[in-house]
Amino acid sequence: MFDIGFWEIVLISVIGLVVLGPERLPVAIRTVRGWIASVKDFSNNVKTELTEELRIHELHNNLKKAEQKGMQNLTTEISDSVKSLQEAAAMVTRPYENKPLADNIDVQETTTTTLTQKDEKPTE
Repeated sequence: MFDIGFWEIVLISVIGLVVLGPERLPVAIRTVRGWIASVKDFSNNVKTELTEELRIHELHNNLKKAEQKGMQNLTTEISDSVKSLQEAAAMVTRPYENKPLADNIDVQETTTTTLTQKDEKPTE
């Protein structure tokens, strides 16, 4: 990242110790380390957002190509993009339908079993 060697780090540490003193040097190091971490986080967030924007732009261009071709004789790349967009649109328009039906059946069976067990009286 930076072209700093061992002797440069030693020199910076000695100057920092002389200028700040032994009490304030650890606090200054923690502060600088926090700044560096926040700059790294910011750059990673910007990189992620740019990557996502480029992906969206590519999908948009592929969709335009598909519309121009009349959604017929599409290349695999364009058809994959169209399929991905259709899946995303389906998830946005009907988010509640994403739950599998098997989960609903299990809940109903458990409720029915619990109700029948409560209704039965123990025989003596």
